[in-house]
Amino acid sequence: MDHSSHHHQHGQPQKHVENKDMAQVDEHAGHHTEDFLKRFWICLALTVPILLLSPMIQHWLQIEWRFQGDQFIVLALGSILYFYGGAPFLKGLVRELKARDPGMMTLVAVAITSAFLYSVAVVLGLEGMDFFWELATLIDIMLLGHWLEMKSQVAASRALESLVKLLPSEVHIVENDTVVEIPLSQLKKGDLMVIKPGEKVPADGVVQQGNSAVNESMLTGESVPVIKEANMEVIGGSINGDGVLRVKVTGTGEDSYLNKVIRLVGSAQQSKSKTQNLAHRVAKWLTILSLGVGLITLLYWLSSGATLSFALERMVTVMVTACPHALGVAIPLVVAISTSMAARKGLLIRNRTAFENTRRLTTIIFDKTGTVTEGAHEVAQLIPAGNHFSKEDLLIYAAAVQQHSEHHIAHGIVTALKKKNLPLKPSEEFRYRQGIGVSAKVEGKMIFSVGPNYFRENNIGLPSIPETVDQAMETVTFLLIDDELAGIITLGDQLRPGSVQAITSLHEMGIRTFLLTGDNDKVAASVASKLKMDGYLANVLPHQKQEKIKSFQDKGELVAMTGDGVNDAPALAQADVGIAVGSGTDVAAETADIILVNSDPRDVVHLIQFGKATYRKMIQNLVWAVGYNIVAIPLAAGILYPKFVLSPALGAVLMSASTIIVAFNAQLLNRTASFEKK
Repeated sequence: MDHSSHHHQHGQPQKHVENKDMAQVDEHAGHHTEDFLKRFWICLALTVPILLLSPMIQHWLQIEWRFQGDQFIVLALGSILYFYGGAPFLKGLVRELKARDPGMMTLVAVAITSAFLYSVAVVLGLEGMDFFWELATLIDIMLLGHWLEMKSQVAASRALESLVKLLPSEVHIVENDTVVEIPLSQLKKGDLMVIKPGEKVPADGVVQQGNSAVNESMLTGESVPVIKEANMEVIGGSINGDGVLRVKVTGTGEDSYLNKVIRLVGSAQQSKSKTQNLAHRVAKWLTILSLGVGLITLLYWLSSGATLSFALERMVTVMVTACPHALGVAIPLVVAISTSMAARKGLLIRNRTAFENTRRLTTIIFDKTGTVTEGAHEVAQLIPAGNHFSKEDLLIYAAAVQQHSEHHIAHGIVTALKKKNLPLKPSEEFRYRQGIGVSAKVEGKMIFSVGPNYFRENNIGLPSIPETVDQAMETVTFLLIDDELAGIITLGDQLRPGSVQAITSLHEMGIRTFLLTGDNDKVAASVASKLKMDGYLANVLPHQKQEKIKSFQDKGELVAMTGDGVNDAPALAQADVGIAVGSGTDVAAETADIILVNSDPRDVVHLIQFGKATYRKMIQNLVWAVGYNIVAIPLAAGILYPKFVLSPALGAVLMSASTIIVAFNAQLLNRTASFEKK
């Protein structure tokens, strides 16, 4: 990224460092995933000789491969396995204990360490049977489980990087009456920037001269380009339309709007990463349980006069049995399967904890522009005034006049013409009058395509607008041909096809829906009522979106936010579940927990259904994994001694059986997912 150099001179090295960390986290995650897989294969290869040299396996296979010093070979292989294969878990143990938050890593580390130390003691002369092959299979399975889990979690968020990329790297400024190009890093407050048509605005500032429509939609969410003229403010990162602007810089680097968004996103992401997923919470309790029961077992047998070797064997059997192979695989398998299934259906799950939370959502907040609506101004209605002109005529004449204009209305009309394969006729004497409309000559006729201001200016009564036009949602333009009203063309931001159905389905699930928009009350009320939503929040500025989400959360609601723009990023990061619409900006996608590739609001419904199905599978698997422990741990501790005692071997067999059952159950998610496109 060539942005690094700019940052230091802005006096904001810290942001740069954070970005670098982000990038490293990403690489680290990818590298980490590979590392688990590599360790898994190497450990698996080492496991084969350990199994074949284990007295118990030989006894089962009825072969005799004992030879002098064979247990020392097993000791050597087992040690490599423990230190090489177990390294990620031992490091994890240190990390979790430092954070005072024991979980899966602690559980695995305790089990493999107790098995390893006990087995070494057995080889060196303690009475009993070694646990090397249990140690080996335990490490193999856990490495595989962790690899599956990491593979299913897409790289960490690069949101902050994509925010920085919104700014251009070079800037034009006026120096001694000439325009020179400088790197963004050298731009300072008070400089006079020249922004040409189509260029990105490099920094926040105030227009000194020129006028142009500026597209701020990705920053403010306002779908219509905003006309900027002298003394008006522009935001760094927005895109200039067809005019040239001279802008005096008011905020660069730390003070800019974009950096405020970056800071909001960063803080929201930090507070969110504290929530934990299910497997971690269960592992925490199992760790405490297995350590507790193991210690009690040891003390009990020692105090009741058993030999040290018997008491130790019981304790270690408890520890190894308690380490849930099934739990280590149960959840990662479900996660891996559900993540890949979801991806095939167009849902990219980037944050698993958030995905687990979808089933508990109480409120979903939808951003308007580009989420429940298409986000583009399209021709909604063509209404001829009399019998002289057909709908096609209206479109042909309007497009002929508008073809030279850069206005969003012009784009909408010309696009509609192309869609219908109608001819684009030449026009001459084109005139554009700001706030009024455009005029030109087409085939000798004088054509005006104007807004309501034209009639006020010329003291002509405003033509009546038919009932069918929703003036809150649609922009009305009048077409005059040789001073006679030929018809009305309306343009509007159309609702996405799936929006109504999505909201209805969410209501059936008992989830409340709200519209959040920077647009005015009238537009917001109109869209919310068409979709039968529970309410709307209008005129919301981007930095307030995050506060609105927070206020819902403070009332105890579990909130999802669906959005598509840079301006939604802080809110997406704040929400319990942030859902980005695929057609939106990279920034929204990088900040969200889940991305809807097809931009279909109905996928929000599928997401929740799928989240519930996935969660059911996780719970079933946990019940298996934990249920097995509840039965096996007391037996391993010797509760039925001397009638029955769970030998380490039988413990291992039971353990494998429960792992296989769990793996099979996870595969059933493919069948049960009610996640079919309706």
